[in-house]
Amino acid sequence: MLNNDDRYISSLSKDTYAIILAGGRGSRLFELTDRRAKPAVYFGGTFRIIDFPLSNCLNSGIGRVGVATQYKSHSLISHIHRGWGTFKADLSEFVEVLPASPHKLNDWYTGTADAVYQNIDIIRSHKPKYILILSGDHVYRMDYGKLLIQHVENKADMTVCCIEVSVEEAAGSFGVMSVDETNKVIAFNEKPANPKETPSKPGVCLASMGNYVFNTEFLFEQLNKDAINTTSNHDFGLDIIPSIIKQHAIFAYPIEDPDASKPPYWRDVGTIDALWEANMELIEPKPQFDLYDRTWPIFTYQSQLPPAKFIFDSATRRGTALDSTVASGCIVSGSTIRKSILYSSVHTHSHSVIEQSVLMPECDIGKNCKLFKVIVDANCRIPAELTIGYDREKDIARGFRVSEKGITLVTSAMIEALKK
Repeated sequence: MLNNDDRYISSLSKDTYAIILAGGRGSRLFELTDRRAKPAVYFGGTFRIIDFPLSNCLNSGIGRVGVATQYKSHSLISHIHRGWGTFKADLSEFVEVLPASPHKLNDWYTGTADAVYQNIDIIRSHKPKYILILSGDHVYRMDYGKLLIQHVENKADMTVCCIEVSVEEAAGSFGVMSVDETNKVIAFNEKPANPKETPSKPGVCLASMGNYVFNTEFLFEQLNKDAINTTSNHDFGLDIIPSIIKQHAIFAYPIEDPDASKPPYWRDVGTIDALWEANMELIEPKPQFDLYDRTWPIFTYQSQLPPAKFIFDSATRRGTALDSTVASGCIVSGSTIRKSILYSSVHTHSHSVIEQSVLMPECDIGKNCKLFKVIVDANCRIPAELTIGYDREKDIARGFRVSEKGITLVTSAMIEALKK
């Protein structure tokens, strides 16, 4: 039976329209985003990054969602239609794609605020009281119902989701805010070179997650003002927030895990190193982010595939996977997998050893290969006898990309170039 709090959350959620900003390229992922937008990048063995904010919406009772797309959006749109097209529109539940539709030449989304502004008519047609604006390229769990409650009870015009990060991590990467004792925002700087520390926590600052709640009419008013400002970047962090914090009620909301006993988990997987590290965290015995938690499931689209298969069992050729995850459709054929993540339909051949690596869907690893701290992009076929990840200079010379922390990225195009 619903209690009063449940009814309150349900009412607020039904009065909310969520728009997920999923048009970014994610240039720091380099070749991984040559063919897809960052929110469409694979993560966690089964999912794509976009599945996490979408699942948060569904688990929070928010059934009206728009996904604003732009850069290389085909795979993202296809995934949304396949995995998220089963909502019941007649019950006011839907996930709709909002592709950039320029009204004049070169009029694509110019910033985060402009992406929402160009969809004002669509949003208005749904008549929400609140608009939840979400970044489509972060991995986290969050109950947006609690966020909406605080927004309403604070009588806020806007609420900014935030998380504590180190000053070093925030520098040049995140919007940083200062708040008073009630969490009212009193200052905001977008990606400062020298972020201001939280007074009570030296070395730590309060960073924006790129998630916001607005009262609908207040948001429309600010977007209309911004649209005619010829000096604006049309961005929430650069323009909208700094222009309203002095005259309006803007509050910060520190992220909480849906399970209050757990510390909040949030990852910006926008670099090769960050993507690899976040994937490796998932295969720890007790990961902070538990994909097996049925109380807050992560939904996605998955092809109907046979179960993973491990074949051959002799002293010299044995198919094994240790401290790893192996998705459906995989065949581990006489090879050894350690501390790695295999996405769907990966085939690893005899006598190969894959360690601390991420193999995306449809990869094929030839015989006698050795991979160490490698990310292999989807549909990539690694030739037999190839060793990757043990010699940085050699990998760079062969055309592979090696990150600052020594993670090697391999794509089909790199392998084809290597063959020539």
